[in-house]
Amino acid sequence: MRYEKGRKDASRDRIVEVAAERFRNDGIAASGLAKIMSDAGLTNGAFYPHFQSKKALVREAVAAALEDQSDQIGQALASGGLTMAIDTYLAAAHRDSPGKGCASAALLPEIAREPAESRQLYTERLLALVRQVSADLPPSTRDPEGVAFAIFATLIGALQLARAVAGTELSDRILAAGANAAKALIQSA
Repeated sequence: MRYEKGRKDASRDRIVEVAAERFRNDGIAASGLAKIMSDAGLTNGAFYPHFQSKKALVREAVAAALEDQSDQIGQALASGGLTMAIDTYLAAAHRDSPGKGCASAALLPEIAREPAESRQLYTERLLALVRQVSADLPPSTRDPEGVAFAIFATLIGALQLARAVAGTELSDRILAAGANAAKALIQSA
């Protein structure tokens, strides 16, 4: 049976999309291929024509999640600058939707255990995000990339802490404190 042109690419894209969400929501190790393929509406046997291994899928899914994050940051920067990006990142909606949110906040400990090739890809995408943010800092900033790294560290840490105590008043306080700290980094730059 012949399939229409583009079906294989569409299936591959769907697998990557589902995997990116599942990894961010449940973690890489806890996300089995059977569940990913089922969620993508495909059989287990359909996995290997698209990917050589789960590691290959992880690499592509993390890259896709970081590309999505770059797009979201770009939109926030375009609509309201760095302050808007910080407020969007440390919003309750982002905290409560890890499957659609920041891959770094959801996956850093697992990414650190991935093969060198996957970590290199993550590093390249992280640097692109840092440059994206550093370009929006005040022109007088002495070390724009250093400040951008500090902002990312503050945002990611605050989001992780807020998720760990989600459903409590403390979680909201952590989000607010993280946003204030990130904005203070901009002011002191």
